[in-house]
Amino acid sequence: MSETLTPEPIYQTDALIAADIDAYLDVHQHKTMLRFITCGSVDDGKSTLIGRLLYDSKMIFEDQLAALEADSKRVGTQGQEIDFALLVDGLAAEREQGITIDVAYRFFATEKRKFIVADTPGHEQYTRNMVTGASTADLAIILIDARKGVLTQTRRHSFLAHQIGIRNIVLAVNKMDLVDYDQAVFDGILKDYTEFARSIGISSFVAMPISGFKGDNITGLSANTPWYSGPSLMQHLETVEVDATIDARKPFRMAVQWVNRPNLDFRGFSGLIASGSIRPGDAVRILPSGKTSTVKRIVTLGADLDHAIAGQSVTLTLADEVDCSRGDVIASADSPPQVADQFEATIVWMDEAEMLPGRPYWMKIGAQTVTATVQQPKYQVNVNTMEQLAARTLDLNAIGVANLSTDRPIPFEAYADNRDLGGFILIDKMTNATVAAGMLHFSLRRADNIHWQAVDITREAHAAQKGQSPKLLWFTGLSGSGKSTIANIVEKKLHALGRHTFLLDGDNVRHGLNKDLGFTDADRVENIRRVGEVAKLMTDAGLIVITAFISPFRSEREMVRQMLPVGEFVEVHIDTSLAEAEKRDVKGLYAKARAGQLKNFTGIDSPYEVPEKPEIRIDTSKLDAEAAADLIVERVIGIWSPDL
Repeated sequence: MSETLTPEPIYQTDALIAADIDAYLDVHQHKTMLRFITCGSVDDGKSTLIGRLLYDSKMIFEDQLAALEADSKRVGTQGQEIDFALLVDGLAAEREQGITIDVAYRFFATEKRKFIVADTPGHEQYTRNMVTGASTADLAIILIDARKGVLTQTRRHSFLAHQIGIRNIVLAVNKMDLVDYDQAVFDGILKDYTEFARSIGISSFVAMPISGFKGDNITGLSANTPWYSGPSLMQHLETVEVDATIDARKPFRMAVQWVNRPNLDFRGFSGLIASGSIRPGDAVRILPSGKTSTVKRIVTLGADLDHAIAGQSVTLTLADEVDCSRGDVIASADSPPQVADQFEATIVWMDEAEMLPGRPYWMKIGAQTVTATVQQPKYQVNVNTMEQLAARTLDLNAIGVANLSTDRPIPFEAYADNRDLGGFILIDKMTNATVAAGMLHFSLRRADNIHWQAVDITREAHAAQKGQSPKLLWFTGLSGSGKSTIANIVEKKLHALGRHTFLLDGDNVRHGLNKDLGFTDADRVENIRRVGEVAKLMTDAGLIVITAFISPFRSEREMVRQMLPVGEFVEVHIDTSLAEAEKRDVKGLYAKARAGQLKNFTGIDSPYEVPEKPEIRIDTSKLDAEAAADLIVERVIGIWSPDL
């Protein structure tokens, strides 16, 4: 093994700093910005590499360097030498374990370019953090430990980087100093990775042998690898074309983030230009409405601009008074994006709880938030083999392809063409937790072929004919709580009063409409979704609909509520304790569940989420079925027919 020394940083401070600081700052302000990530498997040296880049670009103050030297001796992993990883691993848990857990962002600059680097974790359980870091990156450095070769996380992170749309991939075979800078080792890893990269659609990448710890081929070419003639890592980072330059050549797109109305004489539309360029006088189209106008002014804080390009935040004023709101997209009039409400997408699931097909989630795409429902995945991707596996749902860190629909048409582009209009996140409506990230592929053809058919007899006309206001009485509670019994009595009493009703019972519906569904969480969600749609149609017909379902999840009960006009959904909680419900056990279901013969039984091995603010709560420890029904009917008559 040849002797290796830690190379001295080759970057020298620009003399312009001392000669003319204002001129230097002006030059610095107009440098391009490259955002990149380091990713790969655990202990491949991602944090060490970033630390080395910060050190060699002289982005470390003297007190930071002193603290780094002290920390390296105390908790470092490199003996008495500097542990560069400690510059990035800021969490106590990271330093104690010697791993990266969270995404760490660092800024540094050279004389040619500014950089923001995201150090992403290698552990599989933190894959969601890697996705977060990659979502805004122009370039990904995939690190591989020269001693270990291509690993599962190498494949996973490469696949995700490609799916997320990172065009520039650097394969950095790290720790070459630990394999005596052997070219055969490098060539073997390059061959393995090339085969894998082609299988997932990565057509080109830049490969280089490096040592983040020793500094080989980081800021300059190393004498230890005379067989390598490519660029050093820093040379490549300084010269690679950034996404903003590419995006500027595309058609104009800007999502409206804010309607700027400081006074009666000014109305502007503010946002970040996602792609293309714009000038005063250019014709634009507002989506989804399709209205057209021309740009009157391009307003910024300093002064109006005569030209703006992708990456700039501006305020546009238009020549016409067109309707344009937050979330709308201003685009080139002659090449606008599509508008649709049904899509195919790749989804990366990021939550501990599995995805529930049919459950409505908030979908944040661009500057707008809509309700989206994801269907059962078409398949899940095995990142080791790229095999497409059948899947009913997606678990934490799973990657799959599924169809989804939104509650209204939205302007979009395929993620491969525009990240801003094709990338989205899904948010749980109950917890506000981000549960998934996704990339739209294309709109479904049926979204263009299916249109809402106008009818002459409205839901109001149906209700007037029956002399009543339509309502949905949604009975929820544990199995054995008495839902079906009370619901049946309520219907009889309403029928006797001349009301037009229909009762949808949970067991009865599973004999027909939902007989294909089981009792997993995903099946329970679909069960309630279908019942909600049927109930909505019945209320459109002017009926008072009564349902008796366990409906254990708040999200699905809220989903049905949102299907109906305000005030038509009445949640009736039949509040019976688990002990009392189990004591009754009319059908013997609790006994089977306790014996392990009945899986996914609510209250035993599947949760029941108690209604937080039901319109009606029936305490069955205080009221019998007849009294409970009388109370509900009285509430029905009192709310719906105050004249009776």
